Order: sequence, then structure tokens, then C-alpha cells
Amino acid sequence: MADDSALRNAAFREVRRLADVNGDLTGRDLRAGFQFEGERIPLINPQRGIFKPAQMSFLLSIRTVYPRPGARVWYDDQRNVHRQIYEGDEAVDYAFMGQKADAAENRWLREAMENGVPFIYFLGTAPGMYKALIPSFVIGWDAAGLKARIAFAAEEETQLKVPETQAERRYALRKVQQRLHQATFREAVITAYRGRCALSGLREPVLLDAAHIIEDKHEQLGQPVVQNGIPLAKTHHAAFDAHLLGIDADFRIHISHRILSQKDGPTLEALKRLHANRIYLPSRGKDMPDRDRLAMRFEIFKSRS
Repeated sequence: MADDSALRNAAFREVRRLADVNGDLTGRDLRAGFQFEGERIPLINPQRGIFKPAQMSFLLSIRTVYPRPGARVWYDDQRNVHRQIYEGDEAVDYAFMGQKADAAENRWLREAMENGVPFIYFLGTAPGMYKALIPSFVIGWDAAGLKARIAFAAEEETQLKVPETQAERRYALRKVQQRLHQATFREAVITAYRGRCALSGLREPVLLDAAHIIEDKHEQLGQPVVQNGIPLAKTHHAAFDAHLLGIDADFRIHISHRILSQKDGPTLEALKRLHANRIYLPSRGKDMPDRDRLAMRFEIFKSRS
């Protein structure tokens, strides 16, 4: 299976490269596929959730679509997989294609389990958006229940092997949980602000982060909710996290004396010009940044400025 392994590893590298550049992947990213030895290899079948390229002996990817508001939910995993991840199960359920366990796609899942095959799980995080979970493994195949059990391996593992212990699977799932929290939080915050940086108005999604007002490790106030987030361009996010930039409870921007006193080119000058401006605010009142959180964060800025 040397050719299969080479193609699989090439797919993993390409998907990771795309994710490093774009964060969550779009349906267009997945449909475009990638080049391998002069041939275009798809990453998914747009019509099916389980995919094995003709060039491979085992499946390459599975996919769960995040349903659009009001759209029909076809499979239970569309509802359950996020809940299972957030509730801390060691693995998640993936519904078979159709009602026949011996259908080709469902056999691919069983064969992946029997052979310990690593693959990509494209998990929907928003309509048309996906988080790539690599590597994923089938660790259970239930013909009667028409579902497979999917586990993950920690990304820092260098060997693509099935996580054999409960502790390994739980650790990997916690890492997935963290990534998923970040992805859904980012999507919600940037959408609330109509896709632009709250400081500069920049509208390029690739260059935007969702900054926490109160760090997510804070048990009471660090939840990944829109009111605890502000969309910031990456330079502004770095300055905010370093307390070189603060936002008070009246939504006014403050630049630290350390930055204001420096003269070091156009990037720094652009940051300095934000001083005393007000941030752009979301259109819906319920999405407004929480004033108490801002006041708490601003006290830290003042103590560091």
C-alpha cells in the first residue's frame, strides 16, 4: 500500500497547508482537491459524506455538514457530533450512508477500522465551513445501529496510529474541543461585526481574529460568547493581548504610552492613529461587547501602560 500511503500523506499536507492559511475551510477549498503526481485528486465527494478516491484502496475523508438555519437535517450526526465533543466523550458517532450497512461507503468505514487507516474528518463548523480533523480513525462499526465510532489522535503525534487507550482518546478529544470552540467563537464574533475589524474596519477574513476580552481560562467570564469577543486584525490582536492597546467600557480605544512615544514607520503610525477613536460596534444590541468585561480588561491595560 505504498502508493496509498504516499497519496494520503500528500492529502494531509495539503489540507494542513490550507488550514494554516485560511483557518476553517470552505466547500470550494474541499471541492478543488489537490495535485498529486500530475493528477488532480478530490478531497471529498460533494454529494456524499464518505469519500474514497479511485486511486486509493481505503477511504480518504468523511464529512459532516453544518445545517443551514431551517434546512432539513438528514443524519443524526449533524446534531450530535458537536454535543458529543463538548460533553467530553472519548469518541463521536458518525451515521452510515442510507439504511444498508453493507453499502459500499459503509464498508469503507469498516475496512478503515479493520486496517487502522487514518483519514480526514471535515467537521462542519458553520454553513459551508469545515474544520479538518487529522488524523481521525474508525474505532467502532455498528451494523445494527447504522453508525461508526470515530476517534481522534492528537495532532502533535508524529505516528499516524489508532489511539488505543481511553486516556489518549480523551486527550485528543479535548484538543478537538478547544479547536472547535475557537472556530465557532471566531465565526460568531466576526459575523456579528459584519466581517470587519472593530478597530480599523478591515474586511479581509483571513487577516481577522476573534479576540477574547477576558481570557478563556477564566472560569466565570471567559466563555466563548459573542459578548466576550472583538474581531481584530492580527496586528491589533497581538497589541491587545500584549496590553499595548486597550478598550474601555465606553468602547474607546487607548494606545499605550510606550507605543505613542515611538516613531517606527507606517504600521506603528497607523496603530497610534487609533488612539481615542471608538470601535465599530455590532448591529444587534445583544451582540455588544460586555461593558463589565471591558472594564475589567481595561484595568489590566492601565496597570501595564
